[in-house]
Amino acid sequence: MSSLIQAAGWPIWPLILCSVLALALILERLFQLREHKVIPPRTLEQAIDITRSGIAPEEAILLLEKNGVLGPVLASGLRCLQNNPVASDEDIRAHMEMAGRLAGQQLERYLTALGTIASAAPLMGLLGTVMGMIEIFAAQTAGSSQPAQLAYGISVALYNTAFGLIVAIPALMFWRYFRTRVDNMLLSMEVASEQFARHLAQLRH
Repeated sequence: MSSLIQAAGWPIWPLILCSVLALALILERLFQLREHKVIPPRTLEQAIDITRSGIAPEEAILLLEKNGVLGPVLASGLRCLQNNPVASDEDIRAHMEMAGRLAGQQLERYLTALGTIASAAPLMGLLGTVMGMIEIFAAQTAGSSQPAQLAYGISVALYNTAFGLIVAIPALMFWRYFRTRVDNMLLSMEVASEQFARHLAQLRH
């Protein structure tokens, strides 16, 4: 393997770096985008329970803020009421929407980098192949043409393209998987936030 990497030339090293980075991003997102970590069970029920007797106590709000990614979104509505007890329903929703945008940014973290790797890796592999073939043909002369050596050189150059695809295909598949997962989680959080906002509105009217 080391001899092939060395023979493929310098363009293979950026691809190796991309493969390591892609693997690290995939493992990090697999860990962070677990359902119970983002939307822990009974988070909405917990938020509703602490508000049944009026304004939630500070300790309960702090506990809710530590409850996954959804917790801080719901807690932002309580913070709005805590700071301004006469806040309108629109103000509460605005605070929760802002917290939801921050939560969405947190869930989408590193996805752009993973998508960039998926798009750039094939081009980097193609660049390596083209550079390798340029060097091969530049080294050939009319009197010293050796078809077997030329074929071997071309096959080595093509390793760049192959490795670029090997990096890009899993990166693209995981990017699509994470993108769909984030969209589904954001939809679930939006539904939970709307239910909580309606609950707070009913308590105040």
